[in-house]
Amino acid sequence: MRTVAAHLRKGVARQVLAHIIEEAKRRGYRRLSLETGSMEAFEPARRLYAAFGFEYCGPFADYTEDPYSVFMTKAL
Repeated sequence: MRTVAAHLRKGVARQVLAHIIEEAKRRGYRRLSLETGSMEAFEPARRLYAAFGFEYCGPFADYTEDPYSVFMTKAL
């Protein structure tokens, strides 16, 4: 998730993530999982995901462990 500089700190990413989670619940999904970057530039995104209850986990689906990826998941 990346927000255009002109809209940083306005809650756009928070609103989008909240919508995704609510839609997933509405559809009856049991879990959401995501992959994001491990570099410093991705720290704000990782903090956002953690604030919404995502926890760090291992790779899922066809992903494999690599130094550039972080995996997170949230039970719904």
